[in-house]
Amino acid sequence: MPSDPSGPSHPREREHLTPHWITTPITDSLIRGAIELERTARGLLPHRLPARARAQCADGQLAMAEAQPSGVRLAFRTGATAIELDTVPTKRVYTGAPPRPDGVYDLLVDGRLTAQGTAHGGDTLVIDMTDWSTEHRPGPPTAIRFTGLPSGAKDVEIWLPHDETTELVALRTDAPVEPLPHRGRPVWLHHGSSISHGSDAASPSTTWPALAASLGGAELINLGFGGSALLDPFTARTIRDTPADLISVKLGINVVNLDLMRLRAFGPAVHGFLDTIREGHPTAPLLVVSPILCPVHEDTPGPCVPDPDALATGQLKFRATGDPREVAGGKLTLTVIRDELARIVRERSADDPNLYHLDGRDLYGPSDEAAMPLPDHLHPDPETHRLIGARFAQHAFTTGGPFNQPATP
Repeated sequence: MPSDPSGPSHPREREHLTPHWITTPITDSLIRGAIELERTARGLLPHRLPARARAQCADGQLAMAEAQPSGVRLAFRTGATAIELDTVPTKRVYTGAPPRPDGVYDLLVDGRLTAQGTAHGGDTLVIDMTDWSTEHRPGPPTAIRFTGLPSGAKDVEIWLPHDETTELVALRTDAPVEPLPHRGRPVWLHHGSSISHGSDAASPSTTWPALAASLGGAELINLGFGGSALLDPFTARTIRDTPADLISVKLGINVVNLDLMRLRAFGPAVHGFLDTIREGHPTAPLLVVSPILCPVHEDTPGPCVPDPDALATGQLKFRATGDPREVAGGKLTLTVIRDELARIVRERSADDPNLYHLDGRDLYGPSDEAAMPLPDHLHPDPETHRLIGARFAQHAFTTGGPFNQPATP
């Protein structure tokens, strides 16, 4: 039952043709996975960082990433057979790079992916990768329509595009809607980089954290921020202050990408990040995950930049530009970071029995890279997202895993 984005674009015209539509206000009770909802002139903008955190960082990359609703979904119970959602998406255009596909909306019925749709139009953000300047071009709202749903009461989730900023304008159905009741599932809060954010995943419910949450029977809050897993104190405070039963943090790749700090600063920054999380979640299972294999940065420091030779052929690929000889002076590579994270968790776990470690190469390692190389040298493709999600769920959620053990006081 594919979505039907065709038809009149103006809500009143649609209501004239289909007078059975019921418009339901979009409120907190219908949304899961967001930290905060901002009321805009056009509707609601889901955020994955609170306003206080957003005010403490002027980084445009983080501002864009946290407003992209990875893991955010509308969740409700209804007997509707037709659903319309008006949104204002923001399309990204990278100067000189190939066009990006439209973001995908996943419709899940009783937990099963049932239909998908895209929203054409909306705003456009033009990004020049030579100096990272941007230009914002406003556009009109658009509608996504799902029809032919099974009759009878059912649980419905609409997962918003994980990498496309989306303002929610209106929700219409042909039967009443009520908030989806909580099923007693544990809330899993995960923080990471663009890989956790879902870069190059096929759709929002098939990013690796979404797949792992589904396999593990958990309610996901995804704080994966593209380019922005940088041990920021405000991110740690957001994790600290967000109710959660299970927590994981996947650290390291962005610190290397940006050549942000040296080894002397990295260790204390990790300690401080974990200390802050523990202030709000003193006994919750906390899993520290090191980076997956990424050949360009295994032994070569950052910065990481788009490869101009690839851009010249219409492709987006990345390369590391640091000098491996500077590792001896404290520059960071993924090899260095994995060793440091393993050491920190090993030492802290003597006093924190609910702290765990996972080597990211157990999720994607050398043998996987040979069979499924990272297409742009940084990000997994859709098949690799599925592989990582399944392996994470097997490690964390099954018997004996860190998320399947009673917390020790």
